[in-house]
Amino acid sequence: MGNLAIMGKPENANLAEWVREAARAYGAHPAFIDTARQLTWEQADAEVDAIAAGLVQRGLHAGERVAVLLTNSATFVTCYFGILRAGLVCVPINPAFTAAELAVLLADSGARLLLAERAVAGTAAEAIAAARTCEVLVVEDPEWTELMAVGRRTALAEVATPPQTLAVLLFTAGTSGRPKGAMLTHGALRANNELLLALDSPPAVRHDDVVLAVLPLFHVYGLNTVLGLAASVAATSVILDRFDPREVLATVADYGITTVAGVPAMYQAWCQVPQAATGLANVRLFSSGGSPLPVQVYEAFTAATGQPIYEGYGMTEAGPVVCTALAGTGPKAGSVGPVLPGMELRLVDGAGSLVDEGDPGEVWVRGPSLFTGYWPDGAGGPDAEGWFRSGDVAVLDGDLNLHLIDRRRELILVNGFNVYPREVELAIESMPEVAEVAVVGVADDRTGEAVTALVVAEPGQSVTAEQVLTHCERNLARFKWPTVVRIVETLPHSATGKIAKGRLREVYGVEGAV
Repeated sequence: MGNLAIMGKPENANLAEWVREAARAYGAHPAFIDTARQLTWEQADAEVDAIAAGLVQRGLHAGERVAVLLTNSATFVTCYFGILRAGLVCVPINPAFTAAELAVLLADSGARLLLAERAVAGTAAEAIAAARTCEVLVVEDPEWTELMAVGRRTALAEVATPPQTLAVLLFTAGTSGRPKGAMLTHGALRANNELLLALDSPPAVRHDDVVLAVLPLFHVYGLNTVLGLAASVAATSVILDRFDPREVLATVADYGITTVAGVPAMYQAWCQVPQAATGLANVRLFSSGGSPLPVQVYEAFTAATGQPIYEGYGMTEAGPVVCTALAGTGPKAGSVGPVLPGMELRLVDGAGSLVDEGDPGEVWVRGPSLFTGYWPDGAGGPDAEGWFRSGDVAVLDGDLNLHLIDRRRELILVNGFNVYPREVELAIESMPEVAEVAVVGVADDRTGEAVTALVVAEPGQSVTAEQVLTHCERNLARFKWPTVVRIVETLPHSATGKIAKGRLREVYGVEGAV
């Protein structure tokens, strides 16, 4: 079949219209397949309806926030679209977060309800004890079954959703320690997919594709560029909650997967599997994002499989895609491709002026898929002319392909997930044996970057790397754990007493320190 984009009625920009229109056009076509069940588009639409009506009957009102603490599954998908169809705002949260981390996001978002799975029910209960305005509903429990039953008996009075309506609150890291909720509207998320659907050499997705959805759906990459894009053309999504290189190869063969959206660590892992070339031979499109794809990984994968990887660049605040090799003449190792047609990009120096051709500059972005600012008041959003300052530094080559030089100052990207050093530093500093700590990112071929902590003990006390790691395991999500902990006698300081991270490389030889 052709690349039929299902955009929904103009007067209703609600992303859940993708499911509704797919059910009308392709009701019996497989929509979402996970390890437990398979839903056709007609079945998915009915489940989305039931969830939406059940949430409304529970007393939730348009614009209120519903947090989701679920691993990848068909249930995640129907909860996501059900929340949106009810006129509510979805707040996807990493299920690996600790109760303390979760409590912060629930409080900041003002979520009325938290949908959780049984595996994290204890964490959820502990978190909402501190957020008294929020309730928790475990999706496997009888209370959830009753909500679904009520929803199926209730006709949902749907109201058309204008494009400027808030759809998703995605918490992302700044560089100062506390996550910020990026406000993404139905129109912005829809616009990013529409721009991608306009590309056809090769197409980003087709109706007859079987899409691998192994990237976390609580992250904007998996949520909109994988799930949303597939839903917009009624493609089939095969949903996995973990990546194991050999198991995923078997899944690719079993379900005839045709498109794979991944992160560098996935391609690095497949380079070590001799069967990868055979197992991936029928995939028509590989793409990569989340963090820069090392040239050596690109070259090793293409050498092993004979297939290129179309790299892209984006950010939560852009919904997310800004650049992609799909928009150029083809993949180019070390480049994330040209700007996505319909988006605008400029490179700017510290004085706010455009840099000379070939010079590095900060990436500024403008376009229809940009967020409206950070929750709750829109602070930090695009300026009066619509430009958003990413904080990323890059150069453009002669073919207008973007090459990233540095990520946001001090920000660490582990498998595409933002780790802000100050949060890890605060966790380690809470140990009574620790006087001070500096956390930096270092290059890592497997994860893009890894977390390194330099720790100074309190005078007269001692602390070991093992103690620090154990403490981090109790207080931080796994992807934030330091890969390396070094106990040092002192850290370099500036004239004002601030730790001089710019000198860590010369003092301790820390690669990647800025």
